[in-house]
Amino acid sequence: MQEEVNKAVEVLRRGGIILYPTDTVWGIGCDATNSEAVERIYKLKGSVNKKGMIVLLDTPAAVGRYIRRVPEVAYDLMELTDKPLTLILDGGVGVAENLIPEEGSLAVRVSDHDFCRRVVGRLGRPLVSTSANFSGEATPTTFKEIVEGIKEGVDMVINPKFEGKPTRKASSIMIIKEDGEFKILR
Repeated sequence: MQEEVNKAVEVLRRGGIILYPTDTVWGIGCDATNSEAVERIYKLKGSVNKKGMIVLLDTPAAVGRYIRRVPEVAYDLMELTDKPLTLILDGGVGVAENLIPEEGSLAVRVSDHDFCRRVVGRLGRPLVSTSANFSGEATPTTFKEIVEGIKEGVDMVINPKFEGKPTRKASSIMIIKEDGEFKILR
């Protein structure tokens, strides 16, 4: 696996985009600090919906590097959850500007997927994650369901043998405000 991780990180550092397995569904990703790479994903998907992209991190501690003030309850939820959970938090910083919507929030998830965590750790920056489909189309739940246009539009397709045991459904999503007020989106 480490060889595949190293190759993926090389591609990401050059501004490339990858198709990769996560703890939920297959994702399209890039270095979350590279605005040109983020723009390539928007073009590939046919979308500019900043709310459709999240960033994956390898540890809860990393969240504080990309959110100005992380509410304590966010750390508690990350620690206690036993299912993939995306948190939309105010005060996104340190990532490409074209990832942050007008209200300044950033969607983050600490991945529970070995390959993802290794890539993020080796890259040293968050990894963009968005579903591996064209905008408006159904989210594929397996590698075989990903259309050829998506596979051909990325710079590297991660070997499906590193898929692990994904949930095959999108993560739960919660908005948490700085004061701890929250709303469950799904």
